[in-house]
Order: sequence, then structure tokens, then C-alpha cells
Amino acid sequence: MKTSKLAEGLKGSEIIKIAGEVNALKAQGEVIYNQTIGDFDASIFPIPEELNTEIVKAYNNNETNYPAANGMESLRASVSKYLSKNLGLEYSKDDILISGGARPLIYAVYQTILDINDTVLYPVPSWNNDAYTYLSRNNAVIVETKAENKFMPTASDLEPHIQDVNLIALCSPLNPTGTTFTKEALQDISELVLLENKRRERENMKPLYLLYDQIYWQLTYGDTVHYNPVELVPDMREYTIFVDGISKAFAATGVRVGWAFGPNHVISKMKAMLSHIGAWAPKAEQMATAAYLQQEKSVSNYLEHIKSELNERLVAFYKGFNDLESKGFAVKAIEPQAALYLTVQFDLVGMTTANGNMLNSIQDVTSYLIQEAKLAIVPFYAFGTSTDSNWFRLSVGTAKKEDIETIFSLLENALKQLK
Repeated sequence: MKTSKLAEGLKGSEIIKIAGEVNALKAQGEVIYNQTIGDFDASIFPIPEELNTEIVKAYNNNETNYPAANGMESLRASVSKYLSKNLGLEYSKDDILISGGARPLIYAVYQTILDINDTVLYPVPSWNNDAYTYLSRNNAVIVETKAENKFMPTASDLEPHIQDVNLIALCSPLNPTGTTFTKEALQDISELVLLENKRRERENMKPLYLLYDQIYWQLTYGDTVHYNPVELVPDMREYTIFVDGISKAFAATGVRVGWAFGPNHVISKMKAMLSHIGAWAPKAEQMATAAYLQQEKSVSNYLEHIKSELNERLVAFYKGFNDLESKGFAVKAIEPQAALYLTVQFDLVGMTTANGNMLNSIQDVTSYLIQEAKLAIVPFYAFGTSTDSNWFRLSVGTAKKEDIETIFSLLENALKQLK
């Protein structure tokens, strides 16, 4: 029997499809290096010991009943202090909303800002904006970004569409690319949004809001600096809703503590929305996170450790792809800036395998890499780009450093077989 049209029309995850192929090979005894998952192997990247201790303590203290609808006050106060100290953003505890990770918050932004058939503008590649737009029954204006801009959108990309949209959804550092906005690019976009809102105010129109997903902001490397719209253009405070949390910086994807902050009237409506869904972070985890964020030395030490470990892996993969490119293989990588992702290119469509099969599509390339190189990565079309984009996301959250040399040996051998 059929379900609702909404349910029937929801697309399945490409990452899950790739996982099916990987799991089938593993069941046959194959060793596959699965770099598809935007998550961490907890045996390599456990959550901070102090956070773990605080979670256990909270459960032992019977912190197991309903949390406050907008999040426990102690956590909202800790987040407020953390934002002030580390980003110079001054948001009170009443401007902050806690939820079970970032996903419910992003969904709540869509539901709170957009009426049915309103339009959201988002760049691709980007994570899950297509699903949120679909679930909210909105229209989409999709801007496909360019490799020369490290797949980050520019003001000139957005300007032709800005008068026709109600929400712009941006992410930096970006999933899937691990790249970031430059100060100038984000300032230009922010000023563009502000100018459009001045026009809308004169014409008594609903404002244009900016969703700014910065869940990876603490994972930046080298000279990379994280910027945000309110820092660069203070008047953007009225129009910017931030999404953030502990999932990525503290390898705590399963702990499920995220937060949004922004204009109080928007945050209060998001609270009402989520209170009916019940997408709260567990009370014990909230109390634990509140206590942990106040342990400045522990937080600093953990961030220094995880950033060093992730960057070491990203740099090793980046150098490996540069070596392959220098040997004449049709691969390329963008220098890592942030998060746990490396953007890599495999320009292999049209080549023929050793057994005479032509790689006719990116799907064929993806399967070939899994079958012959034992390497699973995610093509950018899984993040909304055109299906002929030959760029991929490689995640290092599950990578063992001692495996990287083997991965490149297998990859080079697989590439050598192509003609």
C-alpha cells in the first residue's frame, strides 16, 4: 500500500546506497576502506573523557526526566558564555535553543521562516538542504558552485536570485568540502542580504533570513579563520539564525546536543515548533555538556588533540593525491582547510577497465573505486550537484593513519589498470 505523497517522494540517501555496496563486499571477506561517513570511529576519536564523566555523573544523579522545552538553563548559560568567549558573539541564554543535535534545528528554521511554496536558496554541493526543502514543501533555487571558489558560493552567485527567495541556507566550514568562506566573500554576501532587507522593509515585505550552519567552526587548520555574518556585519544579527553544537568538534555525534541562536522572536517560535516534536537533547547529556563547556582547559586540550589528529590525516591524504597527480593520474585534491573532509576529483569517466568495461558515469567510477581500489567515497551528486560532477567527498573520521599508505598503493594500482 502507498503512503503519503510526501513520504513516497522523499529521496533515499546516496551514502546509504554506497554503504550497501560496501557491506556486501565486506560480507564476502573484502577489506574496504570506507571514507564515506561524516562521523568518527569512536575507538580512534572517543568523546572527551571529562564529558564522558559528566554524562555518567548526570545519569547517576537521576537527570532523566523531561528537559526544559528550550533546553536546560545551565546549558543555555554555558553556551552563551562559550560563544562570547570564543566568537565574540553576545547572545543571552534566552536567545539560545537546545535540541537533539543540529538536524531538528535546521528543520525548525525551515518550518519557522518559510510558508508553503516559499523559496529557499542554497548552494550545492551542500548537505541535506534538498531534503529539508522538500519536507517543508518549499521551492528551491539551487546555485551550483565552482571548484575555483573551493565550492563556496559568492555574492555574485546569489545576487540574481535574492529578490525572489525567503531564506538562504549556508554552511561554513562546508559539508561536504571542508572548505570555508573568506572574510571578503562572506562580508559581501552579508551586505547583499542586508541591502535586500532594507528594500523589503521599505515595501513592507517579509524579511530575508540567513541560516548559518557552523557546526564545524572549531575544526579549522593552519591559517584558516572561521568567520560569521554577525561578526562581519553587525546589522545581520536581526536576520541570521545560527546552528551549532558539540557533534563534530568533540566527536560527539551520538550524544545529540545541538543549539541554535539568533533573533529572539525566531528562536521562540522554533522552540514552540520543536516542543511539539519532542526533539530534545536528553537531559543528562545537556547537564553534562553545560558542565563540560565550563572546563576551559579540558576543552582546549581536547580541541588541540582532535584538530591535530584530523589535520594529520587530511594532509596525508592530500599529499597522496598530489603524488598521484604528479605521476600523471587523472586525480586532484583541494588543500584541506577545515572539518573532516577532503575534496577530491577523479576524472575517470570514459576510461576503460582491465576487463574491457567502460566507466560511463560517476556511478560507475564510484563502484570501480570500491571494487578495485577498495576505497569508498561519496560523489558530489549525493550533495545536490549535477550527476556528471567528478568531485567527491573523502571523510577521515574513520581513517587509521597506518592504513593511508595502503589505501594509496591500492588506488594507484587501480588507476594503472585504466586506459
